[in-house]
Amino acid sequence: MGNGPKYLVLDGYSKAGREDLRAGGASTAGDLYERMLKSCTPGGKAQVDIVCPADADAALPKGAELAQYDGIAWTGSSLTVFEPGPAVTPQVEFARAAFEAKVPSFGSCWAAQIAVVAAGGTCARNPKGREMFLARKIGLTRDGRAHQLYQDKKAIFDAWISHDDEITHLPPGAQILASNDFTHVQAVSVTYKGGDFWGLQYHPEYDLHEMARLIHCRREKLTGLGFFKDVDAADVFVNDLEALHQDPSRKDISWKLGIDEDVMNEDIRQMEVRNWIEMQVLPGIGVRSA
Repeated sequence: MGNGPKYLVLDGYSKAGREDLRAGGASTAGDLYERMLKSCTPGGKAQVDIVCPADADAALPKGAELAQYDGIAWTGSSLTVFEPGPAVTPQVEFARAAFEAKVPSFGSCWAAQIAVVAAGGTCARNPKGREMFLARKIGLTRDGRAHQLYQDKKAIFDAWISHDDEITHLPPGAQILASNDFTHVQAVSVTYKGGDFWGLQYHPEYDLHEMARLIHCRREKLTGLGFFKDVDAADVFVNDLEALHQDPSRKDISWKLGIDEDVMNEDIRQMEVRNWIEMQVLPGIGVRSA
């Protein structure tokens, strides 16, 4: 496999959003995805280029340059896909170009929403509010149970999550693969212009530490939304997550927070990513650029 597959990672955050994460001790979304892709690729061999399409000076590959990638991965974002603007519209347009280039694509949260909108679907604010920390009891649909994305995955599981928006209408060529009571579309497969995109509303790239840092960055907003009594309570919650990250045997914390192997075991948490690489990326190496 030589140097392994070549991935393009689209960090969907604005520059201000990325700086906010760094200030709170969190990794940027692009860095999280780079680490995950390398970890999930057999032998750890992978080339990863990260671009930030929300930036005005972003140099996005086109045409033959885009077709040289074996896989495209999109991160989450603090932007809103149904509010067009200079940070959003280029990302939707690039997603269409990725479909046309037939490079297999995958991603979390923002990624699923971008793919659906690019193919003609719609997104909106979730009337139930923000889904945060853990998406509970995600269940595979009939299409999901038969889909390669979920090979060897449990039929019901929890996953890290952080979003306000949700997919409301699917475009032609799309399937709902997973759902829960809070968000109807927790995973989606989109086929458009001959290209395929497998998207999750949840975040396999997070671990306990990164979820702790994300909540730290959002603690004032989350307190205002009623997730915590006050910022001090948020800090206690963050400290619990960090303590469990340092010592996964802390049953007192995992029991209190309802955290289990669905998110603590990396092999289980990132199974969808490995399936995408195995089923979509590796079989196409050398084919598109030949």
